[in-house]
Amino acid sequence: MIQLPPGLKKGDKIAIVCPAKKLKKPIDNALDILRGWGLEIVEGKSVQSGYHQFAGDDQLRTADLQQYLDDPEIKGIIAGRGGYGTLRIIDNLDFTNFLAHPKWVVGFSDITVLLSHILAQTNTASIHGQMPGTFEDASRESLESLRRALFNEGNTYDYSSSFPNRTGIAEGILAGGNLSILIALEGSVSAIDYKDKILFLEDVGEPEYSVDRMLRILIRSGKLNDLKGLIIGAFNEIPEEIIPFGQTPEEIIQELVKDYHFPVCYNFPCGHIADNRAMIVGKTCRLKVEGQEVSLIM
Repeated sequence: MIQLPPGLKKGDKIAIVCPAKKLKKPIDNALDILRGWGLEIVEGKSVQSGYHQFAGDDQLRTADLQQYLDDPEIKGIIAGRGGYGTLRIIDNLDFTNFLAHPKWVVGFSDITVLLSHILAQTNTASIHGQMPGTFEDASRESLESLRRALFNEGNTYDYSSSFPNRTGIAEGILAGGNLSILIALEGSVSAIDYKDKILFLEDVGEPEYSVDRMLRILIRSGKLNDLKGLIIGAFNEIPEEIIPFGQTPEEIIQELVKDYHFPVCYNFPCGHIADNRAMIVGKTCRLKVEGQEVSLIM
């Protein structure tokens, strides 16, 4: 059974850490938003640290995150930003005390490493959602979805896709995140089990051929055989190539999953975009796709 951490309450203490790259700029406004939700903020050493492109060296970032994983007074941990670096420290983290006192861990992009590892190794849910480093450009809806997820108030997302979906209804455990990170985790103890999952995928800065290759890796390894459903978020900031690939990421995915029978939706509001809605990794949810209309209930 996958356990959901307790919902936050006003007055709870949460920690901000940076397991990967260092912050580009101060996050004071984001912290004010979190305080406005009634939360007490503790900043880890990595928030103000730098070591080349990282938020401190590997030892500092590991110790910083470990401190708050262990501290029972800390009821949630939010990554300040993504970038690259979580993979360098994941195997040095100890989740024994975290299991005794589970708490929400939040982030996306490179933080998919941490979310996937937590699901695979502790059977505990976490949140793929906005981080303080992205609050400034975040939509009001995405921030509210994060607040609701943290406070265990539930979220329902309804929208219309501009790309042709595949109709169907599915119930299953939500899992996924950044596609290139999920591929990088394959073969490790941090890799998710795709069986009976509703899988959501997003990515940024990847050329179309790379998206094609990564999806084919999942297909050839049988990862999509027992999916309950597939949610495609934003695939954006695609670099222009001298010779075009000839298909968009959505067209690539549509072609590659045509022989499966699970529902598929596109243009879902998650990923490296302003409207990056909170997705609870590990929570059972219900996906309904009817024509261009999509509903996800968590």
